[in-house]
This record gives sequence, structure tokens and C-alpha cells, in this order.
Amino acid sequence: MNKHKSLSGGSLIERATEIYDFSAALRGRAAPAVEVPEGEPVVEIAQPAPAAAETPVPAHRAPDWMGPVQPIDRIALVEAGYLLPDGPVTAMSEEFRLLKRDLLAELAGNARGNRVLVCSAHSGEGKSFCAINLALSLAAEKDREILLVDADFGKPGIPQALGLAAGPGLMDALADPAVAIEDCVLRTDIPSLSVLPAGQRSNNDTEYLASARTEMLLDRLTEGRPDRIVLFDSPPLLAASPAAVLAGHAALALLVVRADRTTEGALRDAAGLLKGASKVKLLLNGVNFATGGRRFGGYYAQGHDGEHAG
Repeated sequence: MNKHKSLSGGSLIERATEIYDFSAALRGRAAPAVEVPEGEPVVEIAQPAPAAAETPVPAHRAPDWMGPVQPIDRIALVEAGYLLPDGPVTAMSEEFRLLKRDLLAELAGNARGNRVLVCSAHSGEGKSFCAINLALSLAAEKDREILLVDADFGKPGIPQALGLAAGPGLMDALADPAVAIEDCVLRTDIPSLSVLPAGQRSNNDTEYLASARTEMLLDRLTEGRPDRIVLFDSPPLLAASPAAVLAGHAALALLVVRADRTTEGALRDAAGLLKGASKVKLLLNGVNFATGGRRFGGYYAQGHDGEHAG
């Protein structure tokens, strides 16, 4: 028999409040206490054991390079005017230091990762020169790993410039699924610098680069390694189509402009082909600073000569 007193009229909520102490429920008692007659067995309900914490599945991490180490030809670097690893501070080395600081800031948090395209409107404007020097400068960072990709499939030259023996490369891995792209990477005697050759020339290089396999392979090179930066030395934008396609895979495009040589028209046309890039920056090459302007390198030279720094 219901022992509750008859309730006066009111809303359902008001009548329920007269029966149940909702304040007690909020304090941890969700319903009135239930009286158990004497002699009745009390059945205790076992509490379920807490679920074991799931072990997180480790995300894929791009593999380490496992090929043999090849020494970089430092004499060839000096003769060609490139930066010398661990060499003295020069005006050019300071310029590339400034460039890489700006570059690293631009790459921070970019959704496309650490991929940089170094390109130019025409050949002879210094894109490969800038790509190699930028790679050498970045490789001096203490917590970075640099992969320099020779993506100028028509006229590859990065391994030769560094004195390395090239083998299979990016185009081979794109054309043949049996070729593991990490096996194509050339390790150098600079531990933080490696090179990916262009590979065999193909008549379908643009189509291969536009395929889904390209993005998959690039992810395989960098996934799980935010410290790994990929630099692409591309063909000239106005001479071959692969550069424009590569821009679609890059977080940042550095468009090299040769002082007193690159025309405004060529610059505009080249920039128009970089719409796929997340960001585009101009890199002025071959410029001569006026007297009294920036004179990097001299400060350090004075210190070595024993002169007092101001």
C-alpha cells in the first residue's frame, strides 16, 4: 500500500519534489532510502572493475636513412663559391643565416609541414646555388634534419655539385612502387644533411608528381618528424611544368630573383604559376650592397685580427 500522503494539485515537478529529496540526490543520494525487512538476505552488487587504460598506438614515424655515408667534396664547394660547412663566418653565410631564421618562423605550425620549394623563372638565376647554400646553413642547426631533393628532373645536378655518387631517386620511387623512397636517400658526412637524387628521367614527370602517390611518399619522408625539413630544387617555372605541380606540395615557395637579370614580366608569370603553394617569398640573388650598408662577416674578421669590436 502506498504510504505517501495524498498530494495536492500542482505540476509534475512540484509533486515529485514532495516525494523525493532532490537536494539529497545532488549531494549523492539519488533516491529515498529503502528499508530492508529483518532476515532478508542483502545482495551486494559487484562494481565493475575499472577499464584498463588503452595503450596508445604509436603513430607512424618516418624511417631513418640507412644507406652508406658519402663525403661531401669541400674543395669543390669552395671552388664553386658555396658555403663551407664549419667554415669561417662570411657575408654570404650571414645572409643565409637571416634567411633560414625567417624560413623556420614561416614553417612553424604550417599544415603542409616542413616542405620548401626553391624555384626561379628561368635557368641561370641561382636557384640551385641558393638551394644548396640554404641546405648547408640549415644543416648547421642543432635540432634539425635536412633532406635536399633534386627535383630538376631535366637537368639534375645537386649530387654532382656536392661530390656525391647519385643513384635511384624520386622519379624512380614514383614510377615503381617496388622502389622504397627511403632507400634512395644519400647520407652525407654532415649527419644532419641528406640528398634525394632526381632519379631516371621520365616523359611523364608532371603526371607522376600530380598523382596521389607523390603526397603519400612525401608523407613517408616526414611523418612523425617535425624536425625534418625537405628542400626541393625545382626546374625553372617558365621552362618546365613540374615546378608548378611541386608548389602544390610545398608549405613555402622561395622564388629566386636574379638582380638586374630577372624581368618584371618573367617574375609576374612565374609567381602566377605558384598559386598551389601555401606561401610565396621572393629571394633576391646576386645583389651588391651599397657602401655603408650591411657588411656581414667583417665584424668576425676584425675579432680574429685582434681588433676591438665596437
